[in-house]
Amino acid sequence: MTPSVRPERCEGAILTYVTNDAVVPQAGPTRPDGRVAQDLRPVRMLPHFVPSAHGSVLMEIGQTRVICTASVEEGVPGWRRGAGAGWVTAEYGMLPASTHERRSRDVSKGKLDGRSSEIQRLIGRSLRAVVDMEALGERTIWLDCDVLTADGGTRCASICGAYVALEIAVRGLMSSGALAQNPITHQIAAVSVGIVDGQCRLDLNYAEDSHAHADMNVVVNGAGELIEVQATAEGASFTRGQLDQLLDLAFSGTTSLMQVQTKTLAEL
Repeated sequence: MTPSVRPERCEGAILTYVTNDAVVPQAGPTRPDGRVAQDLRPVRMLPHFVPSAHGSVLMEIGQTRVICTASVEEGVPGWRRGAGAGWVTAEYGMLPASTHERRSRDVSKGKLDGRSSEIQRLIGRSLRAVVDMEALGERTIWLDCDVLTADGGTRCASICGAYVALEIAVRGLMSSGALAQNPITHQIAAVSVGIVDGQCRLDLNYAEDSHAHADMNVVVNGAGELIEVQATAEGASFTRGQLDQLLDLAFSGTTSLMQVQTKTLAEL
């Protein structure tokens, strides 16, 4: 059975948990895809999507789809050898037809573009924040995130999917006896939030993100702790109260995403 969440407006598990207070539904315009402010897009995770990888998942949130794989290599980068600790790193890319206009492959340009470089660093450091490198031992886990279709939130979808792929790969190492314990210390998820038409909204799609007054990507672990917050005002400043409201929406969204991750892994 394929785990999925189709958000209901102000009902069900989607909005059950937030930081301290319930997210109060906001009055305002209906969003382009019919959602209200606090709705996630439909979420689906298909594990073992790439059978040759040690761990893999197809992460879908709305029309954004990302293949996330985890590949295990014995050994670590030269600068880390002899430390008795492992390493987790990530690569991110978008297929040429993932957007409405064809994107040139990085290899054809001879270098990684600035956006891809920034995003893969975000994915790598986010996942490293929930891994005990000493427990991992001197091995490297590569997390590769390839965007099939992009409709906003690709970096956040990549982090959500990379966690599932990593967990599957680690379970394989444990079942083979290569690892004595699970080095993953916490679950992790990420979601975008933003201010569009004066309204704080959860999980922006491209149509919303492209004209948001402010947007923010939030990475949270399973203990409810922040790993990273990336917030930018796009031409108009925002208040502390709006920041707090965006964070409440983000915590609600990441809790729901973690529920899908948990269900996906439980059904393996």
